[in-house]
Amino acid sequence: MTGITITRMSDIAPTHSSDHPKYEFYKHAVTDSAYKYEVSSPREGNQTVAAFYVLPSGKSNYPYHYHTTNEEVFYVISGGGVLETPEGERSVKAGDIIVCPAGKQGAHKITNNTREDLVYLDVDTNHTPDIAYYPHSNKVGIRHAGGMRDNYKLDGNVKYYEGE
Repeated sequence: MTGITITRMSDIAPTHSSDHPKYEFYKHAVTDSAYKYEVSSPREGNQTVAAFYVLPSGKSNYPYHYHTTNEEVFYVISGGGVLETPEGERSVKAGDIIVCPAGKQGAHKITNNTREDLVYLDVDTNHTPDIAYYPHSNKVGIRHAGGMRDNYKLDGNVKYYEGE
């Protein structure tokens, strides 16, 4: 980011993602979050990224996960849904702010369980490397400056010197 940004969700063209039947969203990227790991060093990118999300009825945008490095904050603008956490599910609605710290205690998934769109602002720290764990599917995602955005199953462990 080169300076102060003032914008509105309505001024930002959304991208649409529906790569899986349970997951669909419209993302209005306030900052260049689509390529936040494409920079060659962590100092080149934004220290925070922000985007508005619109979740249609019955959909989530991301699987249940947590980050080891980055924190996420969500502010629900309109609609409602359910937030999955390590302690169980909690209802969320317009006006709620959700703070997800790094680590297992910050695991989360937002799902729209209403008939209207769920709209929220997502603001995240942007530090690399970051590892995202997906407890329900036993996966790990590794995100690092330079464009690394890879996912692996955790049951494929190898010994430290294997293949050396």
